[in-house]
Amino acid sequence: MNHQQPELKKELKVRHITMISLGGVIGAGLFIGSGSLINTTGPGSIISYAFAGLLVILVMRMLGEMSTANPSSGSFATYAREALGPWAGYTIGWLYWFFWVIVIAIEAIAGSTIIQYWFPSLPSWSVSLILTFLMTLANLYSVKSFGEFEYWFSLIKVVSLGLFLILGGAIICGFIPGIESPGTSNLLHRGGFLPNGISSVFLGVAIVMFSFMGTEIVATAAGESSHPEKAIRIATNTVISRILIFYLGSLLILVTILPWNSSSLMKSPFVSLLELVNIPAAAQIMNFILLTAVLSCLNSGLYTSSRMLFSMAQKGDAPGIFLKVNKKGIPFNAIIGCTLISYISVGFNYLSPDKIFLFLVNASGGVALLVYLVIAFSQLRMRKKYEKEKPEALKIRMWLFPYLTYGTIIAITSIFVAMPFIDSLRMQFFLTLLIAVFVVGSFFVMKKRKTNGLLSTKKEKNVS
Repeated sequence: MNHQQPELKKELKVRHITMISLGGVIGAGLFIGSGSLINTTGPGSIISYAFAGLLVILVMRMLGEMSTANPSSGSFATYAREALGPWAGYTIGWLYWFFWVIVIAIEAIAGSTIIQYWFPSLPSWSVSLILTFLMTLANLYSVKSFGEFEYWFSLIKVVSLGLFLILGGAIICGFIPGIESPGTSNLLHRGGFLPNGISSVFLGVAIVMFSFMGTEIVATAAGESSHPEKAIRIATNTVISRILIFYLGSLLILVTILPWNSSSLMKSPFVSLLELVNIPAAAQIMNFILLTAVLSCLNSGLYTSSRMLFSMAQKGDAPGIFLKVNKKGIPFNAIIGCTLISYISVGFNYLSPDKIFLFLVNASGGVALLVYLVIAFSQLRMRKKYEKEKPEALKIRMWLFPYLTYGTIIAITSIFVAMPFIDSLRMQFFLTLLIAVFVVGSFFVMKKRKTNGLLSTKKEKNVS
């Protein structure tokens, strides 16, 4: 029997990891979802993004600490197993996998909607399947091709947002001829900075947390980098500037230039700003950038879910069939498995968008918070272990340990506990809890079967 574990090729370069970390934080949620939050919260929505961003920065610091000490394609599921026990690694691994295979389907459907803007006669389901198939080919070819696709997708998003920030800054400073600078009128003179009270800001934090999901992909990708320590250090050290510039910078420009109670925010605040400057084909440009963001997320979703499945198979938490690695060091069966689940989900959207597919989407909604919580608890345990056994491995350290770790745990737990009291998040809370209980239960059922199987094997040997 061959006990040697199959290994993934380390073909991702530092530039790939850097751009993946840059682009990972810029999703379709920023381009579309931000308008809805501004409309609900007012200019104070920037506080919601700032607080949620702070929590993500702290979680990324913790993950960076563990990833430099022990780079792994299983990322936090591996650390959860070491720190909290096999049940934690199993549970968070499957929940995270479930989240991303649903995201693949969501992004494929979003991509088809965008493409229908240009080609309305194409059926949505066929475009969704074609997009998923194309990204599957990119992931199957080599990990380097995934990195290249993600590099260019992320570059388009970063350059687009950079130009948007320059344009917005020029409007605010009054440098655009024919457009008067809004000054502070939209920030302070339409019911104040918090027109709907401080409670709307806290509500915003709970909604915004899900927009940041994807920042942690860099820790998974580092496991396939030839220089994991350097890649993680760059990604961890730049997460603050990424969130400050891309999220808070964009939000500040939007709430300064556009009235928070404007109905135009609900279609896309970015399109509204481009139309304000009379940029021709503003909607077309934004649609292209949106399609890039969607394809980037689809590409990353396939990559992340397949690596998590492969890592769980290595630990015996998933069927051994997903351990198969082809000549190019790609977990072939894991990618195909994730793709098939996504095809089925797209099918559910076609057959039952308001029941089965909606159930899947809502059930995966609260996973982000559970993942962040597990990362925090794991770091709490692993830091003490590393300090005792190999302090030299701690190249990145969590600030003000353990106080900031405890503070992060309390804050994330508070958001999770608040979810059932928020109308738009109540269903997500209960369904995520249901799926989590099911996954934990399946671990103990599987463990019992394994134990019974070992006992029966021993008995048979004794009898013979």
